[in-house]
Amino acid sequence: MIRRILFALTLSMPLAMAACSDGGPSEISVEEPFARETIGAGTTGAAYLVIRNTGGADRLIAASTTAAASTELHTHEKDGEIMRMRKVDAIDVPALEVVTLQPGGKHIMMFDIAEPLKDGGSFPLTLTFEDAGDVTVDVTVVATGGNPGGMNHNMDHGAMDHSTMDQSGQ
Repeated sequence: MIRRILFALTLSMPLAMAACSDGGPSEISVEEPFARETIGAGTTGAAYLVIRNTGGADRLIAASTTAAASTELHTHEKDGEIMRMRKVDAIDVPALEVVTLQPGGKHIMMFDIAEPLKDGGSFPLTLTFEDAGDVTVDVTVVATGGNPGGMNHNMDHGAMDHSTMDQSGQ
């Protein structure tokens, strides 16, 4: 009888361990990717989106697009009375959570945009996650001040002074 109980406990151990984990491998989906159109001869822009993680913790570590020469992951931080953009090395995507990249918060900054971003256009964006690897999405370009879907944004990113950005990543 004791052997059967020990055998049953041995078989159930992997199930118990899985229940205690952080959700296993990350399972990433990306929703509502958008960028605002560039104004005039503007050569910078930003991409915004929603990252849904139905698995284990992960981190967004890079982004790339053919629409711009370079990209950086950014956040906004309050410095006294001024909001400043700051480059970050990664954006944490906790297990079983949703992370929103939006104006006034975390976003993907694009530099040296090849062609002006026009309302109604689109471009590919590849997100690189530490565990999930590459996820490519089609980013929709919306009019300045526009927001697709149900995202609630309260800041016009196009009006931000990018010359005061902290490029150190610290």
